[in-house]
Amino acid sequence: MDDRAVRISKFLSLVLRHQPDKIGLSIDQSGWASVGELIEASRRRGFEFTLEELQNVVVGNDKKRFSLSEDGLRIRANQGHSIKVELGYAPTAPPEILYHGTAEGVLASIKQQGLIKGKRHHVHLSADIDTATKVGRRHGKPVVLRVEAGRMSQDCFIFYLSANGVWLTDRVPVQYLIGTAPILRESI
Repeated sequence: MDDRAVRISKFLSLVLRHQPDKIGLSIDQSGWASVGELIEASRRRGFEFTLEELQNVVVGNDKKRFSLSEDGLRIRANQGHSIKVELGYAPTAPPEILYHGTAEGVLASIKQQGLIKGKRHHVHLSADIDTATKVGRRHGKPVVLRVEAGRMSQDCFIFYLSANGVWLTDRVPVQYLIGTAPILRESI
């Protein structure tokens, strides 16, 4: 993505996931906002973009952070909200192993309490090491943790698969962390 598309994407993340009130945007209980209202509210607050730019950010975002409704009239973030929304994802059986990318500096805390969602609705997990590494790199020196998702599922933990392929769960207790991915470190 070019610099302009990145700016629009970051702005969308802010208003669709965390602070719709910052621009006076209404979001329904499922996280959907009117595309027309979004463009107009953004313009009123001094950040203008066109419908075409918005559509290009949704389609061109490598992380597929956003979705447009089938009719193209509504938009929402696929996950990562700190505001209350119900995305409507159905419980889905995860693969045996999932990965969580984080920064080396938080390993001591993870050893104590496992993975917690913090201010978000869910803990985010990846199906592959490369994606988890990219996520971890955003927060510092990356560490990729392996999660026994299959065993968690057998133990009645619920998993969801978001529209952009991110696995979501409420928490990952320490006993389901089996160490870090071998490319980065042998064990936590």
